Amino acid sequence: MTDKTHAVDLITGHRRMRRNRKADWSRRMVQENRLTVDDLIWPIFIVAGTNIVEPIDAMPGVNRMSIDKAVEAAKLAADLGIPALATFPNVDITLRDDTGSNSLAANNLINEATRAIKKAVPNIGVITDVALDPFTSHGHDGILRDGEIVNDETVTQIARAAVLQADAGADIIAPSDMMDGRVGVIRRALDAAGHQNVGIMAYATKFASAFYGPYREAIGTSGLLKGDKKTYYIDPANGTEAMRDAALDVEEGADMLMVKPGLPYLDICWRMKESFGLPVFAYQVSGEYSQIKAAAANGWIDGERVMLETLLAFKRAGCDGILSYFAVDVARILAKR
Repeated sequence: MTDKTHAVDLITGHRRMRRNRKADWSRRMVQENRLTVDDLIWPIFIVAGTNIVEPIDAMPGVNRMSIDKAVEAAKLAADLGIPALATFPNVDITLRDDTGSNSLAANNLINEATRAIKKAVPNIGVITDVALDPFTSHGHDGILRDGEIVNDETVTQIARAAVLQADAGADIIAPSDMMDGRVGVIRRALDAAGHQNVGIMAYATKFASAFYGPYREAIGTSGLLKGDKKTYYIDPANGTEAMRDAALDVEEGADMLMVKPGLPYLDICWRMKESFGLPVFAYQVSGEYSQIKAAAANGWIDGERVMLETLLAFKRAGCDGILSYFAVDVARILAKR
């Protein structure tokens, strides 16, 4: 043994982590986490009308679509193997009011979109949100009275809206409003209406984040919002409070849990998966998407690699799936591989 070899062996202790990294085949053989098309949920935005594909300036590559175009998008998603869509309406301003009453219309935009998608593509999952922000004139997720978002009245209304969404064919109700007790009330309402098989994906930890701006443009509430949502969303500083919130949703009957936003809260994803064992999903929100697209457009990052790396990070953090505006792009890349 040469002095040089001896010195190296003393440094490494005969353990060389690079042995498993030396070739493509060995890296693949020991890879701990994998991203597949089954991990993807595609959020899409719906508008009234026909033959409409309307670009969203703050989200390059993402469009608002009329229902007929949303059906085409659902067919594309199914062909690529994407399991589910999450639908969000941009409701005409003339239909919005202080209480979000259009959420209770059986033929509102979100319900009509669900019916059309399920009729054309019955085997794709449809996940609907019952928060009131797309329907209110003030942009909040609940009913606003005397400057306060009233919890119990809001919960009663979103439970009624959830039943209408299930009637229209929604497979999973995903309440994002963050009102106290809403999961239990929705579960009881669904069961009483004969929708025992409709699941609930609770936005268990939705933070009062600065990452939602482009989404609010997409659903038409960015210019409507009065004040902020800190009185009912979770403070980004509070991990323990977030876990308590999630525990309540589990007790009330949630079938799945969601963390929103995604990448800044990987610690919460991990803690939720370890604590509850339920399926955990992350929402890679609009601000996360737009940052990657903007940096890639400026040539500052490799957009495709960063896109895939962020989604893999969710898997490493324990997520069973990701809601991402990149879903179609990723599905196409995975299909080629």
